[in-house]
Amino acid sequence: MASTFRECASCGRCLPRSSYTANQFSKGLGESRCAACVHGHHADIPRAGQFDSGRYNDSNTARFTELQLENPFSQGAFRWVAKGTYISGSRTGQPCVGKWFKTGAVFEADYFTLDIKAVDKALEIVNLFNELNIINKSVNINVPEVWVFDERSGERAGQNFLCEPFIQNYQKFNSNSGWTDESSAWGEVMQAISHFSYHISRGHFVLCDLQGGVYQHEVVLSDPVILSRDRSYGVTDLGPQGISSFFSQHRCNNYCRSNWTKPANPTRIFPPVAGTTMMKHTVSTRASRPFTTHQYY
Repeated sequence: MASTFRECASCGRCLPRSSYTANQFSKGLGESRCAACVHGHHADIPRAGQFDSGRYNDSNTARFTELQLENPFSQGAFRWVAKGTYISGSRTGQPCVGKWFKTGAVFEADYFTLDIKAVDKALEIVNLFNELNIINKSVNINVPEVWVFDERSGERAGQNFLCEPFIQNYQKFNSNSGWTDESSAWGEVMQAISHFSYHISRGHFVLCDLQGGVYQHEVVLSDPVILSRDRSYGVTDLGPQGISSFFSQHRCNNYCRSNWTKPANPTRIFPPVAGTTMMKHTVSTRASRPFTTHQYY
């Protein structure tokens, strides 16, 4: 089997395949240049070493009290979010969150698959962004796992849910419709990541709806949205129209790079709102939705 590590022809670092675009990796030994060298700025000094920007459960069990499950601290259009506590592994005693579907949610069959698919793509993009060393802190992403409520969970026993580490100081930086909060440097960084995702994927994807918490040495993100050319990432994937609409609102900042590509003549199609915009497929959903969710037919 061919090695998945390769020395970059420019910087000389021995890096995993994920550090190269498909085009560069296909060029072979002695010619492949890593994404940091190809897409970075002349003033950027690529970081050494292999990156994994994931923030994992590092546990396989957690406790959610009946009070916590009956009184979720947050909710989305189709799911509840409750706070619990890890009771095994290296995160024992630390807080976690569980996310499960409301009764009647029609996207349940696809949700777990599409959610994890979006996180995997986001992690791939953020790993490459971190390698550019544009900022002196790291951007990390919560990586959820599908767990099952046990018999102590009452009527929820046997039901799947997503579990991931709890994020403090939760805030939203941008949305999937082009809204952004650039009142802080981190808001500008998130816009740069969204721009970079379009560039590094040759216009096929935009990583957006970036939200999470700022810590001393990092920012941790959760629930990312991927906009794609073929709308393969679920109801929050607004497709080519979403990509165009997003960039109609984007203004490059100090963290963007002048050589990063953008769509030609982007057009606003969706109003830029802070909430997550969803597009209806072919099935009906419940009428009740929180005010931060917008749906298009």
